[in-house]
Amino acid sequence: PDPLTSTVIHVRSETFVTDHVVWSLFNTLFMNSYCLDFRAFTYSMKSRDRKMVGDLTGAQAYASTAKSLNVWALIVGIIMTILLIIIPILILQDYQ
Repeated sequence: PDPLTSTVIHVRSETFVTDHVVWSLFNTLFMNSYCLDFRAFTYSMKSRDRKMVGDLTGAQAYASTAKSLNVWALIVGIIMTILLIIIPILILQDYQ
């Protein structure tokens, strides 16, 4: 009789790690609020590097930091945009 052979399949339970690179790039190019967005982009790239190496824990940590920085950069950018619209209107109303 033929010898018994067995096949072992390793199923990796990878979780999907979002690295937020596109969001960071958008904030870097369009918002530019106190360099928070550039730092977020840096953490996003570190997260992507960690994911490529296989370190999912490190990738999630960097992605979480990038997400927080992106949220703050977006909030600051929106507030600054609103202020840049409202302040000139208020100044023009004072002169009229």
